[in-house]
Amino acid sequence: MYEVKKQIYPDFTKNQKSALCNYLRAFVKKNPQLSELEIFDKFIDDEKYYLEMNCSRFEFLKDILFEDWFKKDTEKYIHECKKYYDYKESQRPVIEANKAFEKQKREFLKKVKMSKESPTEKQLYYYEKLCKKYGLEKKELSSKLEAMEEIDKIITEHDVKLNAED
Repeated sequence: MYEVKKQIYPDFTKNQKSALCNYLRAFVKKNPQLSELEIFDKFIDDEKYYLEMNCSRFEFLKDILFEDWFKKDTEKYIHECKKYYDYKESQRPVIEANKAFEKQKREFLKKVKMSKESPTEKQLYYYEKLCKKYGLEKKELSSKLEAMEEIDKIITEHDVKLNAED
């Protein structure tokens, strides 16, 4: 896509070319169900409408909107944008799988780190309060992970009992 961008619209200024290409890329992304020709026709119709209303973002297109070279360059860029978004869509399952794997890895590393650290004062205090509240025997907690798991176990156990009574 970036190589094609260098080759098209040679007479435009850097800002004009950038604005038009960014708009076309967003236009293609917004209309993935349309074919390349339909996207081009829709773009031309929109620009024609806005030029007639005297409120176009691309005033510089007024004289060249129906030129053959403009059509050829625009279709070439739209084709590259479609290819880019189709490829990106085909890569989605791989990207999602990588994200899920990285999330699992972060959770595992967090648990490993927590297993090596001693429990916090807040965890110990909360654990003692829960044990008193439910009349449970206190255990000696050796790590943050163990404290977290014990607290979660007490809460889920007693929530299940409360829900069963209702």
